[in-house]
Amino acid sequence: MGRNTEPARRFGALARGASMKTMLSELARSRFAAFREYIESTDPRARWLVLTHNNPDPDALAAAAALAKVLRSGFRRRATPAYGGIIGRAENQEMVRSLDLDFSQARRLKLAHYRYVALVDCQPATGNSPLPAERMPEVVVDHHPPRPGTAATPFHDIRTDYAAAATIAAEYLLASGVPVTRREATAIVYAIRSETLDFCRGSSAADRAIHDHFNALALSRLLGRIQNPRLPLDYFETLREALDNLYGVDTLILSRLGPVAQPDIVPEIADLLLRLEGCTWSMCSGLHEDRLYCSIRTTNTRADASRIMRRLVGRKGRGGGHGMIAGGWIPRARGDDDAVRRQQDRLAARLAGLLRKDPSRIGPITRA
Repeated sequence: MGRNTEPARRFGALARGASMKTMLSELARSRFAAFREYIESTDPRARWLVLTHNNPDPDALAAAAALAKVLRSGFRRRATPAYGGIIGRAENQEMVRSLDLDFSQARRLKLAHYRYVALVDCQPATGNSPLPAERMPEVVVDHHPPRPGTAATPFHDIRTDYAAAATIAAEYLLASGVPVTRREATAIVYAIRSETLDFCRGSSAADRAIHDHFNALALSRLLGRIQNPRLPLDYFETLREALDNLYGVDTLILSRLGPVAQPDIVPEIADLLLRLEGCTWSMCSGLHEDRLYCSIRTTNTRADASRIMRRLVGRKGRGGGHGMIAGGWIPRARGDDDAVRRQQDRLAARLAGLLRKDPSRIGPITRA
């Protein structure tokens, strides 16, 4: 999972012993048994590529690293965890650095060198991973709603009631009996906390159980460092831009950004906006290269943000999510900056309509 050689005997024994009896549900054990059966049917000499979605978040990073370790240590397979896009958010960069997560950039790898591919925290043919649409993965481990192409994969473990893909991968670690280091435990804990906003957002009993189990071994000093990284000046400049461009209608708050250095800032701003008093939905959009990225968030526990996002971006774009969070992108509008702003305004109006709010009443948000 990482380059560190930290001793793990104590936690490994815990994982192999009482944990198997008390931590894992019958569902978790049966899913891992099916995973084991499939992996053991594959060529032990062939290479595996474990891919996250593009611009990976902590959940994707921790889940992919854990799955790669299960393949390496549990099944003696050669496995390379990799990602597309960039690791942009300061917290995510600090996570990789502090926890020694060993990831490759997918564009520097030759896909032909890998006979097997596992997708983690994403699914095939959705346009949000570095895996070409014509190449089907052999394994999919995810917690988002199942997509049409996933059913055709040889092995898939989709658990939409789980808040984090890292929870599934952590159950694989426990079921395999593979020793876990304290840094690896820290990665799993941070992933679950990040995905659930410290359990303010939806979570399952499995997420909470895995978090509490691994939290006993997590390094609090490193967790603090990851959650409070040093931030570059452009972060504060982007934050000021987001606050200067607040608009909305009723309980929907919106912000539009111009060009951003990394797409991860868009969901970060959407998370921040949702904290505004009286707000139940938020959306932020921003331009990165030739794509307009957008993220929506809600406090409505019964919402289907993924469905709304897919309707929002339509056939021209790609979108997905689960429960109360979703993200997506569409190709940027042709023309100058004004054309992109008009495109952002159309997205805002469309979202308002989908939420049964009057788009004509969208206006700037100012202090009363």
